Amino acid sequence: MMPTNDFFFWVPLFFLCSSLLLLKTIRTQAKPNNKLLPPGPPKLPLLGHLHLLGSLPHRSLSQLSKKYGPVMLLQLGSVPTIVISSAAAARELFKFHDLASCSRPRLAGSGRLSYNYLDISFSPYGDHWRNVRKICMLELFTSRRVESFREIREEEVGRLLNSISQSSSSSAPIDLSEKSYSLTANIITRVAFGSIFSGGKLDDEHFQHVMHSALAAIGSFSMTDFIPTFGWIIDRLNGVHGRLEKSFAEMDAFFQHVVEDRINFKKSSKKEENIVDVLLRMERESSESDALKVTKDCVKALIMDIFLAGVETGAGTIVWAMTELVRNPRVMKKLQHEIRSCIKEGSVKEINLEKLEYLKMVVKEVLRLHPPVPLLLPRETICPFKLNGYDIDPKSHLHINVWAIGRDPQSWTDPEEFFPERFIESNVDYKGQNFELIPFGGGRRICPGINMGTLTVELALANLFLCFDWKLPNGMKEEDIDMEEEVGLTITKKSPLKLIPSFQLIFS
Repeated sequence: MMPTNDFFFWVPLFFLCSSLLLLKTIRTQAKPNNKLLPPGPPKLPLLGHLHLLGSLPHRSLSQLSKKYGPVMLLQLGSVPTIVISSAAAARELFKFHDLASCSRPRLAGSGRLSYNYLDISFSPYGDHWRNVRKICMLELFTSRRVESFREIREEEVGRLLNSISQSSSSSAPIDLSEKSYSLTANIITRVAFGSIFSGGKLDDEHFQHVMHSALAAIGSFSMTDFIPTFGWIIDRLNGVHGRLEKSFAEMDAFFQHVVEDRINFKKSSKKEENIVDVLLRMERESSESDALKVTKDCVKALIMDIFLAGVETGAGTIVWAMTELVRNPRVMKKLQHEIRSCIKEGSVKEINLEKLEYLKMVVKEVLRLHPPVPLLLPRETICPFKLNGYDIDPKSHLHINVWAIGRDPQSWTDPEEFFPERFIESNVDYKGQNFELIPFGGGRRICPGINMGTLTVELALANLFLCFDWKLPNGMKEEDIDMEEEVGLTITKKSPLKLIPSFQLIFS
């Protein structure tokens, strides 16, 4: 039996503690939650909504947004993720919350790699990123710098035409996917490294294999990014981590060779600087007191970005454009008529492109239906803000589904139809100010290489349709063309595009 003095001590204490705990529970439950979070589907323990992404996340997320709205909250493992799927929500984000949402998430998958220049390339928002951005905008992608590479673009398109004309006599299909990739890789290589590499390293199949592997590895799904606690074990088992390490080791060795070669190469002072020359000059001229001291790692980071961003996206856009045009003979004939009516010489030069208004509409329509990076690269929110009336928390990842925005019936009539005429007398452009068409993003994180990329695409398409007629092989019909997508860092056509060219003698 409990002693009397202990009884009178413990019983009141027990009731006091119980009352305090009950009061705390009541207050917690009764406390109003002032946050209005975006809607989202039911989630699973641990995985959250990862199981809903599917093999083509831009399409899966587009379907979910039709049910849960243009601003949607998903829990991808341990990562809260906001998905934006309308022009109105994108406009609000870029115009009023760009600074609050322009950082980059530090992805655990890439963060485990042992290459310092990845920290430069995928850096979050801050002084470091702003200075890297300044280098790109003031030194590498100015109008004068882009114009200085005009001759390279025209020469490489000329080489492409010669290659196709040599094949056209056999009436055999040619692989336009491979030809387009070689074109953009040749241009980027000469722009970045100089003509010393043309016909050398670039023609090495191993180099193209390295680039393909790197793009596939970066675009691959990494569980470490979403479930850091044990996701790395899964990545080790399925080989994601190993593929990343191998790809970046090969790229690092190649870029190191490029940098050393340019240092030792005694070029004529009359020749235009290539991009590596510009960055190495900045390295020599920078000092410890500079906001960003340009190092060899910084040089390698920037040329890696230029390659990864420029080669696959440009080639993919050319292939999708050719695919859509062959599927739509009316549009193809109209484009050919414009080009052949306007151009009175042997090939299309960049100075002629301004006259080709229908060509520019075609390119806009291709970018609307097939944006190279359909979810853009992920952002990370820096501070809380409201979007579309919902509360957005810091450290949330943010994806803008430009693929869904480009097919939104609230912004586009007959959005699934390939109809370039929709841009007649329209001011809608892809430069980041018209939010129903933002294939290159917008705000502080907009792609700095827009002009370089679109000039290459327009010049290639104009010449391909000036010099050749195109038809499908083996009696194929337009509806038989495979439109299946392949997911990586970019969304490309899964099966190669093979067409039969016939050379046209346009001029007497």
